[in-house]
Amino acid sequence: MDETSDLTQQRIRKLESLRREGIDPYPNDFKVTHASKDLHEAYGSLSDEELKSVGETFCLAGRIMAIRNFGKASFIQVQDRKGRIQAYLQKDIIGESAFQFFKTFDIGDFIGLEGKIFRTKTHELTLQVQSFRLLVKTLRPLPEKWHGLTDVEARYRQRYLDLIVNPRVKEIFLTRIKVIQKIRDFFTQRDFIEVETPMLHPIPGGATAKPFKTRHNALDMELYMRIAPELFLKRLVIGGFERVFEINRCFRNEGVSTQHNPEFTMLEFYQSYATYEEMMKMTEELLCSMVKEIHAGLCLTYQGKELDFTPPWKRISFKESLLEYGRVDHSVLKEPSKAIELAEKLGLELKKGTSHARVLADLFKEKVEPLLLQPTYITHYPTEVSPLSRRNGKDPEVVDRFELFIAGREIANGFSELNDPIDQRERLIQQLKEREDEADLSLTLDEDFLRAIEFGMPPTAGEGIGIDRWVMLLTDAPSIREVILFPLLRMEK
Repeated sequence: MDETSDLTQQRIRKLESLRREGIDPYPNDFKVTHASKDLHEAYGSLSDEELKSVGETFCLAGRIMAIRNFGKASFIQVQDRKGRIQAYLQKDIIGESAFQFFKTFDIGDFIGLEGKIFRTKTHELTLQVQSFRLLVKTLRPLPEKWHGLTDVEARYRQRYLDLIVNPRVKEIFLTRIKVIQKIRDFFTQRDFIEVETPMLHPIPGGATAKPFKTRHNALDMELYMRIAPELFLKRLVIGGFERVFEINRCFRNEGVSTQHNPEFTMLEFYQSYATYEEMMKMTEELLCSMVKEIHAGLCLTYQGKELDFTPPWKRISFKESLLEYGRVDHSVLKEPSKAIELAEKLGLELKKGTSHARVLADLFKEKVEPLLLQPTYITHYPTEVSPLSRRNGKDPEVVDRFELFIAGREIANGFSELNDPIDQRERLIQQLKEREDEADLSLTLDEDFLRAIEFGMPPTAGEGIGIDRWVMLLTDAPSIREVILFPLLRMEK
């Protein structure tokens, strides 16, 4: 142990004293019958007289979060997995020796309690302790002023402490768990099946992003952590799994920000014989159901801004959004030189030979995306920036694709899938040509995927939803790190 603080040393001496007295400081035979929330829900509304008639004895266990000593009695706050409850230890009831033993307990220790319930003069539901046991002797004291820490990285690095002392943080992650369960229920009720696809890919694909590289020694081959599960999920659609979804971990070797973490969670789902328009409708149903359940309505406040999820959500094409939100001139949409001129004026970095469509995509990100506060679907993206999407039947220069933006950030991306194998091959080849200068990427076609769609993929629509960003909105979290239990951090020096 590298800590030699006075408090830690005091606790180590207490531990050694316990062992000399034959007391096991880490037993594992205490049986719990109830949690704190169980008692509050079952008996919290009873009157004092009604509580006196409750003859049941309860066994609870948890971490001591506060101790108040009053000579011949002590009040403690005990925290378990469902919340907190007050307990009352009275010398006349538990005995002199037990009461003296309790005085060796510290805040942070785990205690097992057995007793009956009553209400104090301040009307707080309390456990009248009849007996207790030490379950864990802790060696490090909990931080006294955790809420006042200005170093947020310390909270992320020691998330276990953050969860112990900050109920708000625990609520965020309980909400995240509820969201994922809601997603599973939503899709299984609609006859989707949940699948698992590989995290190690021989060829990075399914999205445009820089992958993490690794190596498999036994097979002597370079592999990539997946940047998206899309191409494997489509293989399953080809194989006859007409409705599939996966709640998956993805990895992208790119920047870290309030909206980006190198490891993140995404929902992807595919439905045969459906279109991108049906995906938009399904997305509204899914997300609205969660907003209703968590916020008891269709409105919520995110970072001081009111968001209204009442459907139907606004739909506007990619080019129309540049005119309406970006206030660009019509000539920018038609003339590549005008688009480049505007991009350079805004200080955007453009690679030599950047296409008109990609310049427009950069302008969209700069001038439109931050303004999309309310839930908004941006539709009909340029074909050139959507290599896996089906061309629009009326205008082959755009695709049947949408992205959902809320609070100025992308939450979902969906489209009618490209299932023409010849068109798909040509567009993937073109994508690779545009990335030839990126020497650290595998410039290889996924021939197995192309072979698979040559066997025939039914008309299909699919979508990906960023779970981390969605949970940020539901919990009013300013940073993605607030909704990831253990975000990636630099090693401690």
